[in-house]
Amino acid sequence: MTYNAECWKRRLAVLVIVTSWLTGCAGVGFETGGVAACPPVVEYSREVQARAAVELLLLPDGSVVVAMMGDYAVLREQARACVSD
Repeated sequence: MTYNAECWKRRLAVLVIVTSWLTGCAGVGFETGGVAACPPVVEYSREVQARAAVELLLLPDGSVVVAMMGDYAVLREQARACVSD
């Protein structure tokens, strides 16, 4: 496998844009019987986040895991919004 810096940059840009779009839609809190039920948000260190970003970039094009991580980002933003309300 050869290293392609241009492909890496493109995938990173796409990942950032998609994550931004998905988190921009997160504005609804969690409601259960009229009482907010906010799930806990696990905090990750910068080192763990950097490692996860590198690992995502290593996935093949069209990987379903990338889409799932976008969904996870939305859930995390919804949980944060729920706590701050």
